[in-house]
Amino acid sequence: MNHWILLSSLVFVPVLAGIISQVFDSKVKSLVVSITGVFIAAICGSVAIWLTFTQGPIFGLSNWLFLDELSAYNLSIMLIIFTLSSIYSFRYFGEELKENALSLVQIQTFAGLWAPALGAMTLVLISNNLGIMWVGMEATTLLTSFLICVHLTRGSLEAMWKYMLICSVGIAFAFLGTLMIRLAAKDLPLDPNQALLWTNLMAHTAALTPTLVKGAFIFIMVGYGTKAGLAPMHSWLPDAHSKAPAPVSAVFSGFMLNTALYCVIRYIPIVEATMGHTGWTLKLMTGFGLLSILIASPFILYQHDLKRLLAYCSVEQLGIITLGFGLGGYGTIAALFQTFNHSLCKTLAFFAAGRLGQIFGSHEMKRMAGCLKVSPIWGTAIFATILALIGVAPFCLFMSEFQILKAAVDSGQYLVAILFLIGTGTIFIGALGHLLPLVWGKPEEPIESISTNWIDVLLVVAPLFVLLLLGIWIPGFLQTALTKAAAIVQNTNPIGITTSITGGKL
Repeated sequence: MNHWILLSSLVFVPVLAGIISQVFDSKVKSLVVSITGVFIAAICGSVAIWLTFTQGPIFGLSNWLFLDELSAYNLSIMLIIFTLSSIYSFRYFGEELKENALSLVQIQTFAGLWAPALGAMTLVLISNNLGIMWVGMEATTLLTSFLICVHLTRGSLEAMWKYMLICSVGIAFAFLGTLMIRLAAKDLPLDPNQALLWTNLMAHTAALTPTLVKGAFIFIMVGYGTKAGLAPMHSWLPDAHSKAPAPVSAVFSGFMLNTALYCVIRYIPIVEATMGHTGWTLKLMTGFGLLSILIASPFILYQHDLKRLLAYCSVEQLGIITLGFGLGGYGTIAALFQTFNHSLCKTLAFFAAGRLGQIFGSHEMKRMAGCLKVSPIWGTAIFATILALIGVAPFCLFMSEFQILKAAVDSGQYLVAILFLIGTGTIFIGALGHLLPLVWGKPEEPIESISTNWIDVLLVVAPLFVLLLLGIWIPGFLQTALTKAAAIVQNTNPIGITTSITGGKL
């Protein structure tokens, strides 16, 4: 298969599945078609990822599409999250279909946007052209907005408009940054159609205008940072995450935020090379990362809604990841590792919150008290994932967060390390205070325990096993993937940074 066909299929297959899903008058068939498109795209994506890590970057469509180790690593995370969320959506909506609580229009809305949302996020990851990358990011806003209000309520409509308005403003800032990069590259000896290709910009950083590139990164950081949920541009995130159906919340937090942050880190090597590797972009990343952690911490203390609690955890976790990239060195590798850890953990957390919400009829934590007794499998899931999110060992999030802290200490940034500990320590105490009564408390109203099936068990046990395993041992292929992806962000030889992962541990 030609590489351009393979790369193009990653976008067109899910988009086509979303369109075909609208043809059927059956709720189940419409949902199945959309999910099948996700599965086919996952298979094609697995092939592309394998080719990239075994043979090097692959290109298509006059180099406008490409997949290198950094984008392949992020693509692998996205495909895992979307595949798990698609399986879960069948279980989640299946309960509502049994009760005839969803209309055909609602199911068609979800099916028609679900798979194309995967296509839009994929376009962001496989775009060599920074302008097309922006188009893909804008498309994710348009497609995912209406997924928020599949369950049509006043609250979900407000959350949708808030998400659309704030993120559109952010994307407009990112567009201005993209235009400034194009202006900075106006003197490059390239065809105008090739001037915004990331690979070409990296090859001609000496010819770029430093002032314009520096200004462009500020717009990029604010613009895409808004979509990534970084503070103080995060105000859309708690509403959107809490009002969206659980599968949508899982994808929002599990990967869509990563997609926006991916756009930011794509610009880091360009800006750093242009400015002579002064570390200016890293300082900006460090500042936004710390701000996100510190702002999220007091909000977590006073949350009453489980999904909003998880949403503010996303603000904190994206802040931790951004801080890791800002610290550089093996902080970059730890940030990439944290990206996977958080995505998998938060996806399972929203799965649990969604099912428990269906069982209790509410996401208010007081009303969900004693969830472990009512539903052992989903109660265990929410208990374990929140423990993992606040950095309890031996979960892998503890390992990656510890390495980010170590990167700060080793680089002499003691104030950063102290602020990091204050923020994460506050969140640890606050989240634990919510978790114990949620899991072990006494329900306000008697709730009968429910039965589970093998899909529930699979969706809980498999991610938890991975989260525990990676806290103890990291397989060689993951070490290699992290090292190669980090080398692209740092614009260095991978051999020069392999010492940060030894003996199967970060």
